[in-house]
Amino acid sequence: MKYNSLFILTALIIVISSCTQQSNTNKLQSGTWLGELEVAENKKVPFLFEVSSTTNDSSTVTLINGEERFDLEGVTLNNDTVIIPIVAYDAVIIGTVSDNQIDGKFIKNYIEDDEGVPFRATYGINNRFEPSSNSTSQQIDGKWDVVFVGEQGDTTHNVGIFKTDNNIITGSILTLSGDLRYLEGAYTEKGVQLSAFGGLSPYYFEFNFTGENSFEGTFYTTRGTTRIIGTKNENAALADAYSLAGLKEGYETLSFELPDLNGNIVSLKDEKYQGKVVIVSILGSWCPNCLDEMAFLAPWYEENKDRGVEVIGIAFERKNDFEYGKKALTQLKERYNTGYPLLFGGAVGRENVAGALPELENFSSYPTTIYIDKQGKVNKIHTGFNGPATGLFYEDFKKDFNQLINTLLEE
Repeated sequence: MKYNSLFILTALIIVISSCTQQSNTNKLQSGTWLGELEVAENKKVPFLFEVSSTTNDSSTVTLINGEERFDLEGVTLNNDTVIIPIVAYDAVIIGTVSDNQIDGKFIKNYIEDDEGVPFRATYGINNRFEPSSNSTSQQIDGKWDVVFVGEQGDTTHNVGIFKTDNNIITGSILTLSGDLRYLEGAYTEKGVQLSAFGGLSPYYFEFNFTGENSFEGTFYTTRGTTRIIGTKNENAALADAYSLAGLKEGYETLSFELPDLNGNIVSLKDEKYQGKVVIVSILGSWCPNCLDEMAFLAPWYEENKDRGVEVIGIAFERKNDFEYGKKALTQLKERYNTGYPLLFGGAVGRENVAGALPELENFSSYPTTIYIDKQGKVNKIHTGFNGPATGLFYEDFKKDFNQLINTLLEE
């Protein structure tokens, strides 16, 4: 792994900050901060985080998104230079602390010489957005058909689910590959503003109501902008997640032989998996929806493994490097106390998934979850994962998941 951009930026900031007399306002104060990351068209993505356990050696930063709390440990302050590691996503925030403000960059370490995304944070601010003093008759609460319109006019159909409490909006948008996790925002002078930053990708939505049950606006990321159109629909739903991927004609099972984190080759032919229901999850440690799935599967497996069911994770990582993957996946196993094996499938990419799992057809998303019956045959394949940010959709998934496993165990 190369850290050229990180080291150079760190050195420059340390040199500059060492020339400045440190004051109390140049310390990483405990409490709430408002962070901002810059995305397309110079839009700012606001998010809240808390600093706790501040010592001379290290602190913990907790990212706050709706109900989610995501801890970033090992935060250090050297003179005026703060380094906030985001280990789960092989990224880091680095900046200079001055006058209760941080100025710096959000850098993805896995990208060689990453220039980073401009970052700023201000201490003592508790709201992402300034709510409008004007009341509105338009309510975003409920389910919505949300269409993303690409630059070429291509469209993707998604589902939005939102609720409002004291003018603060929370919710998520479900896509075929998974949800956009915990969005939070408010009714403001600009209309509806929503944002999220869980450690990987900053998201920002800005839209206005065009009718009693419709809105239009823009979705901003670091990659660009997407037009969005919303229509209220309490029956809004995605395409059947079990209908998107399958096996190629003539195949009934998977023949992978891949290494676990100790280098041992694992296959469905192993004695451990004979006569059992097996769940195979195609994932990546860099994928937030995959982490949501693991947060569900890891404790579920511990509670159900004695029933004759096994789980295997096949991970495709940022680099086609076993040692790199082993490090990332070991951290993942430790974080979620994962008792089932994680195998290294190679680098992320459809062609690599096809190489490791040649029987699979129409793979499109991480995670993709494959259910195998006690005879070793693939029963169902589920594309994507909509996690706890989706509320009732997540509860419905858990119910359907357990019903499917119970049915397979009874066969």
